[in-house]
Amino acid sequence: MTTTVDQFATANLNKETALVLWFEQVGIADVPLVGGKNASLGEMIQELTPKGVIVPNGFATTAYAYRQFISEAGLEAKLRELFANLDVEDVENLRSVGRQARSLLLETPFPAALETEIIAAYHQLCDRYGANTDVAVRSSATAEDLPDASFAGQQETYLNVHGTRAVLNACHRCFASIFTDRAISYRTIKGFDHFNVALSVGVQKMVRSDLAASGVMFSIDTETGFKNAALVTAAYGLGENVVQGAVNPDEYFVFKPTLQQGFQPILTKRLGTKEIKMVYDLGGSKMTKNMSVPVSDRVKYAINDAEILQLAKWACIIEDHYSQVRGMFTPMDIEWAKDGITDELFIVQARPETVQSQKSGNILRSYHLQAEGEIVAIGRAVGEMIGQGKARVILDVHQAAQFQAGEVLVTNRTDPDWEPIMKKASAIVTNQGGRTCHAAIIAREMGIPAIVGCGDATSKVSPGQEITVSCAEGEEGRIYAGLVPFKVKEVELGNLPRTRTQILMNVGNPEEAFGLASIPCDGVGLARFEFIIANHIKAHPLALLHYDELTDEAVKQEIATLTALYPHKPDFFVNKLAQGIAMIAAAFYPNPVVVRMSDFKSNEYANLLGGEQFEPKEENPMIGWRGASRYYDDRYREAYALECQALKQVRNQMGLTNVIPMIPFCRTPDEGRKVLAEMAKHGLVRGENDLQVYVMCEIPSNVILADQFSEVFDGFSIGSNDLTQLTLGLDRDSSLVAHIFDERNQAVKDMVRIVIEKAKRNNRKIGICGQAPSDYPEFARFLVEQGINSISLNPDSVLKTLLEIAKVEGVSS
Repeated sequence: MTTTVDQFATANLNKETALVLWFEQVGIADVPLVGGKNASLGEMIQELTPKGVIVPNGFATTAYAYRQFISEAGLEAKLRELFANLDVEDVENLRSVGRQARSLLLETPFPAALETEIIAAYHQLCDRYGANTDVAVRSSATAEDLPDASFAGQQETYLNVHGTRAVLNACHRCFASIFTDRAISYRTIKGFDHFNVALSVGVQKMVRSDLAASGVMFSIDTETGFKNAALVTAAYGLGENVVQGAVNPDEYFVFKPTLQQGFQPILTKRLGTKEIKMVYDLGGSKMTKNMSVPVSDRVKYAINDAEILQLAKWACIIEDHYSQVRGMFTPMDIEWAKDGITDELFIVQARPETVQSQKSGNILRSYHLQAEGEIVAIGRAVGEMIGQGKARVILDVHQAAQFQAGEVLVTNRTDPDWEPIMKKASAIVTNQGGRTCHAAIIAREMGIPAIVGCGDATSKVSPGQEITVSCAEGEEGRIYAGLVPFKVKEVELGNLPRTRTQILMNVGNPEEAFGLASIPCDGVGLARFEFIIANHIKAHPLALLHYDELTDEAVKQEIATLTALYPHKPDFFVNKLAQGIAMIAAAFYPNPVVVRMSDFKSNEYANLLGGEQFEPKEENPMIGWRGASRYYDDRYREAYALECQALKQVRNQMGLTNVIPMIPFCRTPDEGRKVLAEMAKHGLVRGENDLQVYVMCEIPSNVILADQFSEVFDGFSIGSNDLTQLTLGLDRDSSLVAHIFDERNQAVKDMVRIVIEKAKRNNRKIGICGQAPSDYPEFARFLVEQGINSISLNPDSVLKTLLEIAKVEGVSS
């Protein structure tokens, strides 16, 4: 679907005075000539086509053509007179000025020379693709797609345009759209002179994604700025619905470093609702229309794994190229489309990302709720912030004049026409859209929190109700009733000391991993299988392995719903567990990520879906059938095999070899050998592919027999909670003896001191991942004095404990 300059270009053309240029004739240096969008398309066609990136070709009217149009018709004086009384804070004034400015341009005919050039270029496209070939007609302003201002969606786009008169008409309307209300407002806010900005129009061969899928992708995580993951979104039909937030698309994260090494690191896949799709209005009165997506397609991913990986590879290529051109890291915002006739993928736009790339990396800002609240609605979190105020529920942009500064905008979805009031909001909530929709992009750019894709927010939130919009609790955004108190913490990261003792982090929720990765540390000392199983899988592994034997029909139905995408239900367990591990491992790559394998007690396992059917009743499950003793037992061995398969998928398929599995509650060295044998059966052989295996030190036998355990495992991690419990002989779940529980007890400290000494004597790594050093700075000092290799802390304790340890070590910043 690409053309060449040889076919279409005029020889010896002066680009500065040309009215029309082919994409292949322009590059990134030509933004003043053809605007950001068209210059970028030309750059990719020239430079990235040899690297495999496929971009549909086309042509652009030039900024020179636009200025000639304005000049020859004497429009500038009339426009300046109009703009003399502009007040973008007054919605009615803005609408009036915008409407009159657009009318001036639309009522002024194109110069004959420009019409002739557009017609000739379109006919050349038709010679290649057939009579009345379908094109997209897109605006491209000269102040557009800049590193610090996107101008995304400010001017108009027209899809499925075919025929000479329709192309000319669409180009004319694009010219007029330089004065849309949102474009006028945005330029004013960003400090651009309306008369220094010119408009180019791109005419590009359409990709028949109306018959397939399309979407948006970013070469970084849009919420946290995490640089090593590409976010790909996908929905059925033309891409306008994804961009404007009319659909809730699928979302896929791909890890860039190991992707470029040849692995297949799809970290996570999230199914969107994808309720509608935009298609050609064949035989109708419009160019496009929306239609409902069949339910059978909604419950499937819009694109397959190979296509996800291909798009992510292109994102890497595009990001690398633009970073080289600009001489600095340049994350990219990219639109893609799949042709339903040829099944080919195409890149149809690429621009620099304008939010995360502009943030200072020296300040860590975090938001924390200080109380619980009643959840009114939930959706996808955008912005990692908290905002609050009175809710203003607006379903029609023509009611925008009602909006007051500081209110929370609650609506179905937004498009660029909403931007004049969005900038006044304390937060934004929408029923529709995903994390790359219009509302999400603008909220990030304006520095306010947004929750998108709620589905029912406009009915759940009452007009005028005081609400708190929290995007600080992971991927799920929560709207609370009332003004829930919160705090904002800021930490300067510029001059932190480097300690000899490794500072690791305890990470529970995979959805928070990318955000936590910005906290300076040396890796993860504890990530737990139980969190992923309880929160993301929810079903007992044996219930998935023996689904047909389940006796509780209600449980069976719930599991069927959970695993709808998985014909073989155990694959659900493996994939979800692998994705959870991978998100954490990727966030801290290449630093070590120690992942503790399952350590549910039998009563906790019983609480999982289907668990009661497979779990024994124990009088004291705290010291019963848990941890290592399950893994080689015939009653659980096949479930443990699923855990091993998930680990193997993360390390071998995704290339995340920084993952170090850790065995919990291993009572004897012989038990450890049995566990390693089970792992080896499933391709996890200690020493192969850099695989290390650690053991938890949480039982007195781990301390007493530390020399023997050192022969079995590569390292130890002290679990101070269980070690305290079993050293002092108390049940930490019992409130009756809770007052005795104290990791600082001399008996516990002696156990810690002894095992550190033995581990070092055997040249084995030893760290701690329990609660004690997070709670007690003096305990952290004690550990450093004993020569422990690493201390793993809760995220909110990392920086303060780091500074405390630096004092003990005598290290300065």
